[in-house]
Amino acid sequence: MHADWEEMALVGRIARPHGIRGQLIVNPETDFPEARFTPDAVMFVRRGAAVEPVTIATVRFHLERPVIGLQGVEDMNTALTYVGAELRVPADQLLPLPDGAFYHHQLVGCAVVTRDGAAVGTVRRLEGTMETSRLVVDTSDGDVLVPLAVDICVSIEPAARRIVIDPPEGLLTLNAPDPRGSRAERREASRRRIAEGRRARRPQGA
Repeated sequence: MHADWEEMALVGRIARPHGIRGQLIVNPETDFPEARFTPDAVMFVRRGAAVEPVTIATVRFHLERPVIGLQGVEDMNTALTYVGAELRVPADQLLPLPDGAFYHHQLVGCAVVTRDGAAVGTVRRLEGTMETSRLVVDTSDGDVLVPLAVDICVSIEPAARRIVIDPPEGLLTLNAPDPRGSRAERREASRRRIAEGRRARRPQGA
């Protein structure tokens, strides 16, 4: 099962225990939490080097987040050992999506290029909802946010691990770092110049 971990789809992350009976609050990473988090559903977690199946015993929703009980987890101390764990399922268990929709794991790691073939970067993650998703693209100048819109992402080929974009003017430089450094770095440089000026003037007035 170790070899399959990277091929599995992330559906949630365990945030923290809830109560003293081993229940866990999950931050869902799926657009179908009610269909995915159900009693008797089997998911997988990785703890250390081991990939283990876990079975949902109970589930309810609070503020749109699943509160689950896992079989064999009956107290807070045991529940704490699962905090931060990813919940994944085999890709062949995913619900079918409509045309033009993709699961996150299908896009993460894809190369992003422009229509003329210029390399932009690699998809590091996605953010937003299904309706307003954005690709977080790792580029040589830092992260760039690319809206997952049909007029911008003109070709998405998960099997080829490739996304072709037609970015509007300024999109790829919107998040480019300031060559003068961050605001904090510029303030520190200014303070240094002032301090150096004061030190230079003091002997003149002595």
